[in-house]
Amino acid sequence: MLSIRPTATSPSSLTIPDLQWIINHREDRCTLCGKCTSVCPTEALYLAYRRQRMPKLDILKNKRGNEYRIFTGIRQRTDVGHRCIGCAMCAQVCPNEAIAPAPNPNDPRARFFFNERGEPQKRGGRKNSRESLLDRIIFNRISMLTDPALDAGRHEFEMNTLLGRILPPAEYLHRKATGAWIPPVREVFPFIIGSMSFGALSPNMWLGLLQGVAYCNEVLGIPVVMATGEGGCPPWVLKSPYLKYIILQIASGYFGWDEIIRAIPDMQCDPAAIEIKYGQGAKPGDGGLLMWFKVSKLIARLRGVPEGVDLPSPPVHQTLYSIEESVMKMIQTMSMAWGFRVPVYPKISGSTSAKSVLNNLVRNPYAAGLLIDGVDGGTGAAYNVSMDAMGHPIASNLRECYLELVAQGRQNEIPLFAAGGVGKNGNVTQNGLALIMLGASGVHIGKYIMQSASGCLGSERNRCNVCNLGICPKGITSQNPKIYRRLDPDQVAERVAETFMSIRTEMKKIMAPLGRSQSLPIGMSDAIGIDDSAAAEKLQIKYIC
Repeated sequence: MLSIRPTATSPSSLTIPDLQWIINHREDRCTLCGKCTSVCPTEALYLAYRRQRMPKLDILKNKRGNEYRIFTGIRQRTDVGHRCIGCAMCAQVCPNEAIAPAPNPNDPRARFFFNERGEPQKRGGRKNSRESLLDRIIFNRISMLTDPALDAGRHEFEMNTLLGRILPPAEYLHRKATGAWIPPVREVFPFIIGSMSFGALSPNMWLGLLQGVAYCNEVLGIPVVMATGEGGCPPWVLKSPYLKYIILQIASGYFGWDEIIRAIPDMQCDPAAIEIKYGQGAKPGDGGLLMWFKVSKLIARLRGVPEGVDLPSPPVHQTLYSIEESVMKMIQTMSMAWGFRVPVYPKISGSTSAKSVLNNLVRNPYAAGLLIDGVDGGTGAAYNVSMDAMGHPIASNLRECYLELVAQGRQNEIPLFAAGGVGKNGNVTQNGLALIMLGASGVHIGKYIMQSASGCLGSERNRCNVCNLGICPKGITSQNPKIYRRLDPDQVAERVAETFMSIRTEMKKIMAPLGRSQSLPIGMSDAIGIDDSAAAEKLQIKYIC
């Protein structure tokens, strides 16, 4: 039978030119093998019958006629729920190069129709803007009269940073002499793998990250650590020696913490740190959500919930009234659970109230630092309006907090960490060191690691970005075994190691011309500039043009 389209239209009727991505299909090359339709994550492709007119000319009878042939062809769906997301998986599996998506050169109209069933659009990935202030910051104080041996390829560099409360020298010596408690401190690489939970990421992806982090530490000598995100981690990890490379996150849903607390007596080592999440840059003031189709049997067991149910996190910790109470209760409780041997710090979303949080942490000796997540952050499910119009840009927010510490003379005591948009356009080392020179002790990177280590297909122009739907075509954020088995953990680990080796090399290439090799240039704002006078004034750095 022929597929007959209805002649009536509805308010949600779309045509192919209305979509953001258009599938170009060459029927002369297609063999109808079906690989493209089977691999399409949104089922945007389907097979349909077509009727084609074949003109016929009879020269002897001087007559013209028509013949028709019916054949099977590939079609593109036009409803929003099955739209093409531009991932190009069809092009990767096509043996004849017969199909590929292309961005619509016209103004796509589909964005007006995402609010189906009263639910506005959610998106994995980050905001669509391609502009980044961090990409415009350059390093302009070049040292010409230093030791000629200060070369990125030959000189020894100290590139690690400290995670934990740093005591003034006199107080440290006094406490050491008297045997008093000294806050725990970890020496880590300043580029930290940010919070992506075991549940948001597939088992193969998470295992590959852990293998890569372990290889960086034990073979390459790069002390990389990774944060778990909410949801804990597999029980075998909690009882393994690899736990010392992991920052355990506790969030408002407390998912996975039953397993963690029960495993404390059997832990071979302490975790790198404890991160208490109060907010994140992609959806400040909003709780997280792991959708039911990503709650597999393994995830349900780890989080102590039934299989196949939505797992929403409250927007705030229900047992806390204010940030002051949090500092006094939760941070101290987590410190006590590990005998005051593990650094504990909060993660907040960037906002104008960040300085108030910081001032409360400064007064508390158990707070090991502060992580601020800016408006460009986010690798999970967030509403468009949250990602595009909520939060605070990380550069200015971090700078305000650092200058507040400088005014108090405490800038070397409590470390600040920044996240949100680091490596957004691929310039991860440049962005990270720019934030470090603005006052950060280190940066957290999430989406960049996904893109570099696993071949993530998402982009800032809303390509793919279906991390929240469990249909990730590369198997990075899916809990479906048929999908995540496409991802080889060993190859992910190899790419993680290569990524951090390249970051380390680029750090040397930046630090060497600055004449800085024996310590990380934290707060070295006289060495950076920007071609925007308003931004230069706000960040208190040089204006260059």
